[in-house]
Amino acid sequence: MTEVRPDEHIEDKSLGELVALASGNVSRLVRSEMELAKLELKGDIKKAALGGTLFAVAGVIACVVVILLSIAAAYALIDLGIWRWAAFLIVSLAYVLLAVALCGIGYLRMRKIGGLKRTRRTTKDDLSMLRRGGGDHEQPAIAK
Repeated sequence: MTEVRPDEHIEDKSLGELVALASGNVSRLVRSEMELAKLELKGDIKKAALGGTLFAVAGVIACVVVILLSIAAAYALIDLGIWRWAAFLIVSLAYVLLAVALCGIGYLRMRKIGGLKRTRRTTKDDLSMLRRGGGDHEQPAIAK
């Protein structure tokens, strides 16, 4: 690869040598940027893995706490004079109702998902414009 040495002047190079020099420099720059990105990603991946592990442990602890609070609620109902089986059944039914409510809300939210309508429309418009040759100067769909 052609390089400029300290004792040479860049003005003495031919056009072909200058193009080769520029492409070599761009290639080196791209490789250096890729290497830097890899190093940064490795560090970020380690941090994300540790964070994810801590979130998982916190989730397990939260599940244990919910179980303990459920047992405490059932025993509180027993102290109020409700039969043991009925107290645990009441707590269980409360969780079933909560789960049904959350599933219903989730279902209603999922039905509202549009599915990239605008992107499909603009992509279809772009493809049809390319097929026509793009002769007419329409305003882009995003600006509408």
